[in-house]
Amino acid sequence: MYRVSKENLIYAMSPENEPVLRIPSGSTVIFETCDCFEDQIQSADTPFEALDWNRINPATGPVYVEEAEPGDILVVRIEKIRIAEQGVMVTGPNLGVMSFDFTNNHIQMIPVRDHKVILSDKLEIPVNPMIGVIGTSPTQESISCGTPGGHGGNMDCKQIREGSTLFLPINVPGALFSLGDLHAAMADGEIAVCGVEIAGEVTVTLEVLKGKSWPLPMIINNEHLITISSEKELDKAADQAVINMVNFLYEQVEVSKETATFLLSIAGDLRICQVVDPLKTARMELPMQYVKALGLNLDQYLVK
Repeated sequence: MYRVSKENLIYAMSPENEPVLRIPSGSTVIFETCDCFEDQIQSADTPFEALDWNRINPATGPVYVEEAEPGDILVVRIEKIRIAEQGVMVTGPNLGVMSFDFTNNHIQMIPVRDHKVILSDKLEIPVNPMIGVIGTSPTQESISCGTPGGHGGNMDCKQIREGSTLFLPINVPGALFSLGDLHAAMADGEIAVCGVEIAGEVTVTLEVLKGKSWPLPMIINNEHLITISSEKELDKAADQAVINMVNFLYEQVEVSKETATFLLSIAGDLRICQVVDPLKTARMELPMQYVKALGLNLDQYLVK
């Protein structure tokens, strides 16, 4: 078992980042994480103007995975997510969908108690811990940890959770994998520009998969096969998530594209992950029962 301290932070995913740990393929690693504000907010009285906005959405890492070469796939089994006992939410001008209607910034500390986040005396919402920022290095450029893309990044997809397996592209030797930006709870859309932002620890097993050409990023868990896309416009992200799923089914089980399209239209769900990052993110979910009915068994990649 390996561990990466939250002292090892990056603010962009880049081939220039020096790895803080080297591991063999198949290793299990615990990542300690700050919240998306790098734990700068400790009370609702924290002055907004005092925040260092260059320290937003840090990720812990990167980790160099031996055997990982460009063109391979990194299999990320999310074994465990542990979260702190208190998170934070913010909104205000220029922050989120309702920013046009706010004149002041608002910070609220959110206790986590009995597997619920406490928004008010009357509103207690079940936790659904998930990872907002997770990815590998892009091929050449540096991409802010606040931005999603084909490498992963700030996808803010609530299905990137304990018990899910995420597939990411390997663009550079070693993959240079990192993660951060945990949420104690977050709904599709993340419309306030945040979920319940929180520090914690994530245990993942990292394995190199060779000889596959899949549309990435992609997720599987016991319930769904999921394709993800991030684009400047939400319509394009949604379309590409669908295209990725149709192509995957066509190539892997030789079902016709017409049949795959019909299947997604009556049994799949096209969902919004987030609409508040520089690129918008959508996902196509197909229940695993239909994947298996087509003869494709992905159980070997599931979290045990």
